[in-house]
Amino acid sequence: MQRQQKITLGEMRESGPTRLIVYCGDYKCAHHVEIAADRWQDDVRLSELEPLFVCQACGHRGADVRPCFEDA
Repeated sequence: MQRQQKITLGEMRESGPTRLIVYCGDYKCAHHVEIAADRWQDDVRLSELEPLFVCQACGHRGADVRPCFEDA
């Protein structure tokens, strides 16, 4: 089963947010961080970033990446 493709960073920036919230992909961990999205180009999809993250709390590879709308 393939994961749904999320919006691109360019689409996200058009709607206001410039930061991301990255949640650990392990539902038992619940660790999350907020990071700047300026290191990636506009054509990168949030779903392309998800497998790249490794949780600093538990070591799980994979994350749920979402726009941080609080700064918009």
